[in-house]
Amino acid sequence: MFESIILAGFGGQGILLAGKLLALAGMKEGKHVTWIPSYGPEMRGGTANCTVIISDEPIGSPIVTFPKVLFAFNQPSLEKFLPKLLPGGMLIYDSSLVNYDGSREDIEVVGIPATKDSVELGDRRVANLIMVGAYISKRGFPSETAFLSALKEALGDKKASMLEINEKAFRKGLQYGKNT
Repeated sequence: MFESIILAGFGGQGILLAGKLLALAGMKEGKHVTWIPSYGPEMRGGTANCTVIISDEPIGSPIVTFPKVLFAFNQPSLEKFLPKLLPGGMLIYDSSLVNYDGSREDIEVVGIPATKDSVELGDRRVANLIMVGAYISKRGFPSETAFLSALKEALGDKKASMLEINEKAFRKGLQYGKNT
């Protein structure tokens, strides 16, 4: 197994956290992982993206130029990274914020109204967990158990009050993955 992922959007959308959680969950399952964050100097509201690799074998290079999976949380990210998505890959995008024209017939496309749903859940900041839940449901890895363990660890005691809504968002995403 070798999964190369780019997650991209605006700062403040939880892009880096989502990538870190995927990497941590992969580690919990004994996989080799890399996680490389990248963000503009503006931070919140600026551009943010990260790359994640999850593999059964040691990873020769942590650089992801042509991903197998693209998470697009905003329109500029879709436009920038979609041409680099490998044929046979998967595009997961937030259909609340991104208009995808269906231009690629060689990829699997999963559009989820993550921002809309996160607002309905009570916290716009959990859209990232909805997207990740759909991905995990579609791909079957990392496991739900490993991911929830990573989430609990990442939130720690300081943000333990956020665990419940994050879990709800994640489970909502799992349902999208099963139904698309």
